[in-house]
Amino acid sequence: MDVRSIAEVEPEVEHNGTVPVWWMIRPREMKDLTDGGYLELANEFEVAPGAAVFPHTHPTHEFYFVMRGTGTMVVSDERRGIGPGDLVYIPPDAVHSLETIGDDPIHCFCFAVGTKDAGVIDYTTH
Repeated sequence: MDVRSIAEVEPEVEHNGTVPVWWMIRPREMKDLTDGGYLELANEFEVAPGAAVFPHTHPTHEFYFVMRGTGTMVVSDERRGIGPGDLVYIPPDAVHSLETIGDDPIHCFCFAVGTKDAGVIDYTTH
């Protein structure tokens, strides 16, 4: 499972020295992996305390950035604790789920890159 923590990234000064940038994925780092893909979606979601996202798959490279709360991420047969500042990469067609830990919800920003020949995805059942 590919989980990157903002706590482990040193900022670099970018944009002509005007802002610090914390690179979670460096420019073009995933170009070969996502070649021919497209931005499928970008959203925020929240999982209530004691709840879990139903295990599912889709033909996308999916990324969860944890903004608040803690949980257990499951990708294929691997389980890992995640919390604020973590970026989780989920490969296409990998079964994945997320369950909360503790009394607080987990709140994530999500974006996905669709694979080149993927059809329309029904997110109400996947």
